Amino acid sequence: QVQLVESGGGLVQPGGSVRLSCAASGNIFPINAMAWYRQAPGKQREYIAAITSSGNIRYADFVKGRFTISRDNAKNTADLQMNSLKREDTAVYYCNLDLWTLGMNYWGNGTLVTVSS
Repeated sequence: QVQLVESGGGLVQPGGSVRLSCAASGNIFPINAMAWYRQAPGKQREYIAAITSSGNIRYADFVKGRFTISRDNAKNTADLQMNSLKREDTAVYYCNLDLWTLGMNYWGNGTLVTVSS
């Protein structure tokens, strides 16, 4: 069984920064991708960024250099550093683990980021 736990959410002022962390535990196949998604109130869940176990990174276009994804393979963690936050970044942020070679995919429960003054 695989479990993902996100942390680091909270209230942040516009223009501020926050770092989210995702810790994966359980039977994790070493070839995988960890990704971050978000879901704003009343909107569909959207992709933010992903990083593979080999270090390949892909970002959604809207990130525009404001967010940085990173991971620690030894610890099975993935972080999302978010800078220059805007009110429209308010959302629940979810971690995703894709074990694509096994056809398995897992989600965390999410962490809320509220950007407000």
